[in-house]
Amino acid sequence: MTAPAPGPRLVFFTGGTALRDLSRQLAAFTRNSVHLVTPFDSGGSSAALRRAFAMPAVGDMRNRLLALADCELVPSSVLDFCASRLPDREKAPNGADGAGQENMRRKLRQELESMGKKNHAVWADMPPDFAGPLRLHLNFFLQRMPPDFDPFRACLGNLVLAGGYLHHKRDFSPVTAFFSRLLHTRGVVLPIVGESLHLAARLADGSTVVGQHHFRHLAQPVRQLFLTVHEPDREGERPLEQTACRPPLAPICSVYLRSAAAICYPMGSFYTSVLANLLPQGVGRAVAQTPCPKIFIPNSGRDVELQGLTVSRQVEMLLRHLREDAPDAPTDSLLHHVLADSRNGCYEGGLDAAERQALERMGVRLTERDMVCGNDPQRHDPLLTARALMELVPGSAGEVFLT
Repeated sequence: MTAPAPGPRLVFFTGGTALRDLSRQLAAFTRNSVHLVTPFDSGGSSAALRRAFAMPAVGDMRNRLLALADCELVPSSVLDFCASRLPDREKAPNGADGAGQENMRRKLRQELESMGKKNHAVWADMPPDFAGPLRLHLNFFLQRMPPDFDPFRACLGNLVLAGGYLHHKRDFSPVTAFFSRLLHTRGVVLPIVGESLHLAARLADGSTVVGQHHFRHLAQPVRQLFLTVHEPDREGERPLEQTACRPPLAPICSVYLRSAAAICYPMGSFYTSVLANLLPQGVGRAVAQTPCPKIFIPNSGRDVELQGLTVSRQVEMLLRHLREDAPDAPTDSLLHHVLADSRNGCYEGGLDAAERQALERMGVRLTERDMVCGNDPQRHDPLLTARALMELVPGSAGEVFLT
């Protein structure tokens, strides 16, 4: 039986979980989606790894690799292992403080170390072809785990990816390639940069926040995003203005962007999942020089990061950040469509006549399709969204793969 053609190459600037269901659904239309992921998360399990190893965040990459995994070829025990977490510190017998927490930390570290052995129960129901590589990469991590590593709520998939990254001399390329083969992913997942950096923002009142986890509680609208080597919540650091930086776009990401059949700025947390990906040096130029449709899918429902930013103002900010790298790029080289659902969706500020005129003045087309769940404006229907997106891809009529 001949394998189906891979389909058109769709490149997404993404992060977090908003694109997880759409990623799975897209596999019915193309096996050639490329997900350029932000490695700047500074909360949760990623924060513990970043503090311990001064490394990029791996959580969003792990999430997208699992979303693209072929569930017909990969056992559920493998997917469950990669998504599972150790217990939270709040489950310590004596509460969140004191000897009970320290005792639980010691037991969790011992449990992790025992998982590195072949006879541990976690491997019992897993085929050897999957258990062996996962255990090997877990041991890569365990060999380097510092004595003060915080194991609470550690995601096992994150530890496995971190182990591979550290073993390969801080290079994600062989790690993502290996796990893509192991999970039979129907698409490509790559970090937008390889450096360990943090997301920061200058706010309307002149203040600055550092660390992606702070973007959930912004007190003021964002005026400018930037990346910095400054670590969040560390006192005594030099002024942020001295450490703001624009790292180069990873070369392989540039290759995928320049060969895209369509480039998508999809739904997701506007600053931390979408705009953060546009900050590296070379992104704006790669987008501008690629002759394909560029599509923005704004969030429907509530996005705590937007702070009243309407769809047209989101477009303005998106274009402004792209032009920091490509200052002379015309709008029609950076963005063509705002793909929205005014019938079922609920957009910040609405999509009234004034908003439509503002988009038209910028030279951006509002393309309307039914995509948002009628009973939940916060959620895009994955199949409807995939079809709407594929309609805008040249040479694609939205045909579904027959498997």
